[in-house]
Amino acid sequence: MSRSKGGAGKLLIFLGTAFSIVALDQSTKFWAEANLTNQSVQVIGDLLRFRLAYNDAAAFSLGVGATWVLTIISTVAVIAMLVLSPRIKTGYWALIGGFVLGGAMGNWIDRAFKAPEFFNGHVVDFIQIPLNFAIFNLADTFLVIGVVLAVIQTVRGDEIGGGRAA
Repeated sequence: MSRSKGGAGKLLIFLGTAFSIVALDQSTKFWAEANLTNQSVQVIGDLLRFRLAYNDAAAFSLGVGATWVLTIISTVAVIAMLVLSPRIKTGYWALIGGFVLGGAMGNWIDRAFKAPEFFNGHVVDFIQIPLNFAIFNLADTFLVIGVVLAVIQTVRGDEIGGGRAA
């Protein structure tokens, strides 16, 4: 992706991507809560199943029972990304940042506002793949994609946010 001309364009890519991901994530979680149970439903054979699950931990069950700590960490991460977003130098990094922010915000919303209580909520997960992999959601998916793309770009010599590393 080429460099964006103005800061407003990069900010639009960053925020537009993030808020689109949040909308998609939250709408699929709403659908999952309305239509799924804890019984697996085959979507694509054994390759993809949907099953409703509530997660009070971080990825791979790290931090079980410390949801409020994860919520505080998520809050700080989301605020930091918003504050640092004007430093993004390219449209590609704006897209990557939007993926990460959208994923972080999608799960933050669950932790902050879902049951059992304010700032101690459980993340709604529903996507299940083979190999006994953790059940996840779209916020997790976009967050991982964003992080992987960021790692690839930094390995290729980019600084985080764009520009060449010294």
